[in-house]
Amino acid sequence: MCDVTNPRPAQPPYYSVVAQRVVVFLDWQNVYKRARGAFCRETDDNVEGQVDPVALAKLLTTRTTGRELTQVRIYRGLPTNKNDPQGYAANRRHTAAWMRLRPQPHVYLRPLQYIEGLAPREKGIDVRLAIDLTMMAVYKRYDVGILCSSDTDLAPALEAVYDLAGKQGGPVAEVASWDGPNTRRKRINAAGDRNVWCHWLDEDAYGAVQDRTNYARG
Repeated sequence: MCDVTNPRPAQPPYYSVVAQRVVVFLDWQNVYKRARGAFCRETDDNVEGQVDPVALAKLLTTRTTGRELTQVRIYRGLPTNKNDPQGYAANRRHTAAWMRLRPQPHVYLRPLQYIEGLAPREKGIDVRLAIDLTMMAVYKRYDVGILCSSDTDLAPALEAVYDLAGKQGGPVAEVASWDGPNTRRKRINAAGDRNVWCHWLDEDAYGAVQDRTNYARG
């Protein structure tokens, strides 16, 4: 779904005396590829588009008053050592670097699917993310869940959290998406009249959280 407008107030209208617990969910490959599409050229080095996930989560949290970042969750495909030893090694180095960040993120890796004649693809990542976003809302593990992805396959999870909040005043879901000069704005929204808040991230935001480390180097 594409949307170039956001007919809502300057910040999400969720206020309380106690700081709201924020959990940020990153669909890593989508975040990376969309950043490259928004701010980079196809010929740029592969490090262009990478971001520091915790820095991004902190930026999103501090955009609205009365919030506290409690958890960062990253969902990513893992090359297999058999099919792509270099990619596997780079992925493991990258994950190790994430584990040194604070707060330490929760990282969920699933092996890529390899089919002869086709590019490797993620399998089960969006399902795991959707389940976690929804079930953590059911068990009230967050007050605000911010989904960093433009994958419309995740829209049903947003709708489930939206409907749950409407019925019992529970946690709310929001989304974050890049807003760059090289591509059209794209975001996820829920179906019908459910309007999920979107944090548009411009070039300044990207520059503030960019990670230009080359994890392919041993």
